[in-house]
Amino acid sequence: MLAALRPSLRGSTLRGYVALTKPRIIELLLVTTVPPMFVAERGVPSVALMLFTVVGGTLSAAGANTFNMYIDRDIDATMARTAHRPLVVGTVTPRAALIYGVVLEAAAFGILWWGANLLAALLALAACLFYVFVYTLWLKRSSAQNIVIGGAAGAAPVLVGWAAVTGTLSLEAWIAFAIVFFWTPPHFWALAIRYADDYDTAEVPMLPSVASERSVLVQMTLHTLAVIALSLWFAVEAGAGGLYWAVALAGGAAFGWQLVTLWRALTPQTAMRVFHTSIAYLGLLFAAMAVDVVVRLSW
Repeated sequence: MLAALRPSLRGSTLRGYVALTKPRIIELLLVTTVPPMFVAERGVPSVALMLFTVVGGTLSAAGANTFNMYIDRDIDATMARTAHRPLVVGTVTPRAALIYGVVLEAAAFGILWWGANLLAALLALAACLFYVFVYTLWLKRSSAQNIVIGGAAGAAPVLVGWAAVTGTLSLEAWIAFAIVFFWTPPHFWALAIRYADDYDTAEVPMLPSVASERSVLVQMTLHTLAVIALSLWFAVEAGAGGLYWAVALAGGAAFGWQLVTLWRALTPQTAMRVFHTSIAYLGLLFAAMAVDVVVRLSW
């Protein structure tokens, strides 16, 4: 019987290690890594460079997420949304998770340095350190502005992708970074509205748990307007074509409209529609960056 259980236990442990990296979050980060590479290249970057950047960026984000779960395992145990996580249920030990995170970050740094350049590697490492020490250890448990400042870590993949191509950071790169930076709070606050009770229980001061509804809506609206404005500024600076402009305008309108529905009825259901719309918007916007470059090259 014990022999029969071993494959099941190994599979559960493997799934636990994968879950520590938060794969769904990594997918979104990669969406903001590759398209800026096309804009920076003013064409199609080499497949090898994209591969090294994607692999290195994936490992770096995976390491940062693993450290986050290691630090937040006490909070995760109190929240229904996170109570199934590996360190809570015991499929991975805290010590193993910590070692795993270190190995992931070391591998990420080496791959990015060797396959891209030192600046890209340093930016990825800086994003991890910022996420772990500034957001997770400090701001998350102490400030309602936690995700506002902490969002810089989630926006860093834009800079990593750009630096991998050029070895420098231009104004366009920083504008694209700012798009993700200002996008993160309304995106995350929409989710926090849905799970406000969880954050109350865990005593984590996410804005929807500690501020009035009007204050939350005003902050979400201001950040969304900033995102839309930045997306258009990026088009000007990058010399984008009609495809990008169309997606930026239509996507911004759709994102903005969801905020209007949230003003009309602030409910978990409308908040989750904002959350899902924000993901679609960012993905389409960044995809349009790359496709727009390819389309203009073919003319």
